[in-house]
Amino acid sequence: MTSEAEFDAAVTRAKSLPKRPSDEQLLELYGLYKQATAGDVHGEEPGFFDFVGRAKYDAWARRKGMSAQEARRAYVALVDQLAAGG
Repeated sequence: MTSEAEFDAAVTRAKSLPKRPSDEQLLELYGLYKQATAGDVHGEEPGFFDFVGRAKYDAWARRKGMSAQEARRAYVALVDQLAAGG
């Protein structure tokens, strides 16, 4: 079980990773973070020409139905992997 403190520590670590994550990894981090902190995706889906907004919305929407605990655990695991150079 991943505690709030472990999750918060991973969020802080994610801001100072040794290497910048790829765009796909950043979107995965974003989607997991939003699912962990705000639950299932809500709000208007961004328009077709809002590429960044749409990518972020889609990354969050892929996590629909995932529990906050599961999203926190996956987020911490991904940050650990990225911190180790993966």
